[in-house]
Amino acid sequence: MKSEIHPNYHTIKVVMTDGTEFTTRSTWGKEGDTMHLDIDPKSHPAWTGGSQQLVDRGGRLSRFQKKFSGFMKTDEKK
Repeated sequence: MKSEIHPNYHTIKVVMTDGTEFTTRSTWGKEGDTMHLDIDPKSHPAWTGGSQQLVDRGGRLSRFQKKFSGFMKTDEKK
């Protein structure tokens, strides 16, 4: 293995949005640094299953739905 081509892999402390902490190994920062997360699995809707809402701003969504309402229908009789 070549020397000095790999990043420095060391221990850091990670602080979640709710204040909980854990220690992990990373190439981020330097030995003993603390990473404060803005988004984590406890607060982000991608992990918590938060409901998504479509907001119709200026009628764009309704215009799109009207324009493409019958686009993919396959049960039409010819």
